[in-house]
Amino acid sequence: MQWLSSRLSRKFAVGTASGLLASSLVFLVLFLALYRAELASERSATAVQVNQLLQTSLENAMLKRDLEGLRVIVEHLGTQPGIEAVFIANPRGEIRFASKPDMLGHEQAPPTQRHAAYTEFVSNPQGGEILRSVNPVPNRAPCKECHGPAEQHPINGVLYVDYDAAPIRRKASRTTLLLMGAGATIVLLNLAGGWWFIRRHVIAPVDHLTRTSRALAQGELDVRAALRGDDELAQLGGTFNLMADQLQERIDEAEQQRRFLQSLIDAIPDGVRVITPTYRVLLTNRAYREQLGLGEADGVGDTCHGVSHNCTTPCPATLVTCPVHEIAVNAQPVKALHRHHGIAGQVTDVEIYAAPMHAIVDGQQQTLAVESIRDLSRQIKYSHEHKLSELGKLATGVAHEIYNPLTSVRLALDALRQGVDDADRETIEYLALVEREMDKCVTVTERLLRLGMPASETLELVDVAAVISDTFSLVRWEAEQAAVTLTADLQPDLRVMASDSELRMVILNLVQNAFHAMPDGGTLRATSRRTSTAIEITVHDNGIGIDAQRLPRIFDPFYSRRADGSKGAGLGLSIVRTIVENYGGRIDAVSDPGSGSEFIIKLPDASTATEEPA
Repeated sequence: MQWLSSRLSRKFAVGTASGLLASSLVFLVLFLALYRAELASERSATAVQVNQLLQTSLENAMLKRDLEGLRVIVEHLGTQPGIEAVFIANPRGEIRFASKPDMLGHEQAPPTQRHAAYTEFVSNPQGGEILRSVNPVPNRAPCKECHGPAEQHPINGVLYVDYDAAPIRRKASRTTLLLMGAGATIVLLNLAGGWWFIRRHVIAPVDHLTRTSRALAQGELDVRAALRGDDELAQLGGTFNLMADQLQERIDEAEQQRRFLQSLIDAIPDGVRVITPTYRVLLTNRAYREQLGLGEADGVGDTCHGVSHNCTTPCPATLVTCPVHEIAVNAQPVKALHRHHGIAGQVTDVEIYAAPMHAIVDGQQQTLAVESIRDLSRQIKYSHEHKLSELGKLATGVAHEIYNPLTSVRLALDALRQGVDDADRETIEYLALVEREMDKCVTVTERLLRLGMPASETLELVDVAAVISDTFSLVRWEAEQAAVTLTADLQPDLRVMASDSELRMVILNLVQNAFHAMPDGGTLRATSRRTSTAIEITVHDNGIGIDAQRLPRIFDPFYSRRADGSKGAGLGLSIVRTIVENYGGRIDAVSDPGSGSEFIIKLPDASTATEEPA
């Protein structure tokens, strides 16, 4: 801005000086012309007066025929200061009388004006400049005897008086120098005054407006122009402030709308991202960033395949259902299952619903892809919680339907025992058998209650052997119907930090999957043991096994391939894996098609754990 001010100042100074100088030069030229004309006029007037006196003397001398007196007058006049020469020429131009004898007899050019006196600047024979006064002497009545009638000879001769022009030139030069000095002083004063004026009233306000507008452009929305006065620049400053106020209001409104829209999509529980046709992520919500472990501004501007798939190029449309590609081709909503990779290495199975959205981006109409990304692990957790809730309702119903009749039967049994004679040993044994069977019913009901009990918020010590034994007791009748033999090799005193009901759900899912893998019956064997690093639980069946191609996908959500041909939800093993990983463990599967499968669960040993699992 200092450079701009200096440049403007220089332009103003040069322009002002040039204008004043040109005006001064024109003024000086006109003044000199007028001054010279005025001097010539004054000298002419003086010459006319002298010439009139001289003419009177000459006429008097001519009338008296005193030619010697006329010569004396001419010679005496030529010696006067400022007069270089005086001479008289006859009408033919011949010099008859002259103050300088060498001029006698020479020819003089006829005057340009033959009947009126005039003056002009001419050069003398030596090259000097003189002011010549030309005075025609008219023929009068007394002169007709010598010169003839005035009608035929209007003039008797011409009187020339040559004045030295040097004094006139010197005076003009002095006056010119004086005027030039005065003009230069006026120019400098005007230039200084104009520079101060434009600096104070133009450049400084413009500089302030420029700095203010630059600060506003850099994001300082509270900056305003402070210009005093009521001139045009002050009014411009007021207009600028009004514009800045309106701009700040619009930006605040736009920011509020942006925050509202961001809060709106952040409130959506599923992940949301908007993708351009060039695979660039334009907008995301909080759930999406949490799925991938991204920060507030991470992921926006990057490619969708780079952020969620760790790929440098778009996903092949022939191998993967790419929502961006499908929307670009068909402009229709699309649904797909993907596996997203987070920045910390975590892998998340997601279900994507994508729909087209037409919007103007960067001044161009574009068809964007809006993806709604559902974390299937959350859906699995919801399904698991829903299943436990349904089991809890079932267990409550069972307790209501069984406990009440059992209570009545127990009361009747007690009353019956009181009326039986102690000697009737057989009746007493039958009554004891009934009581023992009733206790079994109560035990089964308690096991159902523990299975349907909601998971505790805090972890607890869970006896692994008790969980497996109770689960086998619940499915024993089902195993007999499916011709499946249940065997167990359980090491005692094995405890893990988990939820009792959820661990029961894990064993129950694995057992039921084993039943499905043995449609013609077989053997299911469960073992538990302590290793150097964990508690290991295995569930082995001798069913039909799992193909090597399908084995890596058995834990994927909604992937179901039952050996008995039934259609399942495909969530059982996904729930199992989610529960095991929540307790810091892992589950693996090995299978030999035709010989059976084995699932190995490894959980942290509660006796050696130093911290609570996540």
